Amino acid sequence: MEIWHNPRCTKSRTAKAALDDAAPGHTERRYLDEPPTAAELAEVLTKLGRQPWEITRLKEPRAKELGLADLPRDRDAWIAVLAANPVLIERPIVITDDGRAYVARSPEALSEALD
Repeated sequence: MEIWHNPRCTKSRTAKAALDDAAPGHTERRYLDEPPTAAELAEVLTKLGRQPWEITRLKEPRAKELGLADLPRDRDAWIAVLAANPVLIERPIVITDDGRAYVARSPEALSEALD
């Protein structure tokens, strides 16, 4: 199990603490320090069943600087933006060993990831 984690985020810290208890030995990826590649993002998006604009933090100042609200919905272009600006990726993302992925912001999503 892996968590894409930002230790400055409360929801990410909550998910990490739950993983520490329920899934010892999981991998912590501090994705701001070790950003995912475009290929990794594409793979995780497929596992999530989502499009990149659905996991983009549009209220971040960087999103506003880039004008993302007006960017056409082109999957590859959005993935490239997220790969170049990992601060825009919603967090935390939990990737299970059996190939599922969750944006684990809610207790329900986190619980589902741990089941």
